[in-house]
Amino acid sequence: MSSETSGTTRSRQARQQLIADFVIDHGTAALADLVELTGVSHMTVHRDIDDLARRGVLRKFRGGVSALPSTVFESNAEYRLGAHVEEKAAIARRAVTLVEPGMSIMLDDSTTALALARLLREHAPLTVATNYLRTVDVLKDVDDIRLICIGGDYSRTHDSFLGMPCLEMVERITVDVAFVSTSAMNASMTFHQEPEVVLVKRAMLASAETKVLLMDSSKMPRSALHRLAPVTDYDRLIVDAGVDESLVKELRERIPVDVAPL
Repeated sequence: MSSETSGTTRSRQARQQLIADFVIDHGTAALADLVELTGVSHMTVHRDIDDLARRGVLRKFRGGVSALPSTVFESNAEYRLGAHVEEKAAIARRAVTLVEPGMSIMLDDSTTALALARLLREHAPLTVATNYLRTVDVLKDVDDIRLICIGGDYSRTHDSFLGMPCLEMVERITVDVAFVSTSAMNASMTFHQEPEVVLVKRAMLASAETKVLLMDSSKMPRSALHRLAPVTDYDRLIVDAGVDESLVKELRERIPVDVAPL
C-alpha cells in the first residue's frame, strides 16, 4: 500500500470515528451536522454513514442517523478494532513495560489487550493465555511464547470464546499478570453491558496475582448496565493522555494510575 493510500485510509478511519463518537454522544445527528463536524462533502458523509451502518455502529433514517443500543456497537469486534487506535497503542506501549521475560500473563478479548499482544515478541520467553482469536493469530507463530488458547462457546460478535467452558478453564489457571479492559468506568467502578463478558473478566481477575486495567479515554467517565469490579480491585490503571486531569486525580486516590502519552 502506498503512503498516499495509507494516509487516505487513516484519515477516513479518523473521520468515521469522529462521526461515530458524535452520534453516540448525542443519540442522533442530522446529515448537515455531520457535514459541518467533518468539513467534507455531503457525498463523503453519506459514504461514511453507509459504511458505519454496514458495520453495525449506526442506524440510518431519513435526514440523519442514530446510535444503535450500546449492547450492539460496543461489542462489535470490527467496530472496536477501528476505534481509538492511537490511544490503545499508547496504552499498550506503557503496559508492555510491566512485562518481563519468563512471566505468565492473561489477555482478555479487548482490542487494547490485542495492541499489547503485538508488542510481546520482544519480551519472550512468555506464557500467554487468551480467549481472543485475534490475539491467538498474532502470537501463534512467535518463538518462545507458550500460547494457551482459552476455549468455550464461540461468540461471532466478539470473535472470542465465552460461556461456562471458558470460565472453567480460566479458573484452572494462575498467572502473574492479567491485562484487561472493559467498556466503561468512573472514578469508583468498572462496568460492562453484557453479563456473560462480566463473568469471564471477573474470573480472569481472580486468576491473576497482579491485575492491570487498560482504559482509553473514550470509556471514561461512563457507566454500563452491569458492574464488573470496583476500581480498587485492580492493582494498576493505564490510561491515555486524553483523560480529564480531575478524573485522573480522583482515580489516584484509589489506585496507581499511569498516563500514557500519545
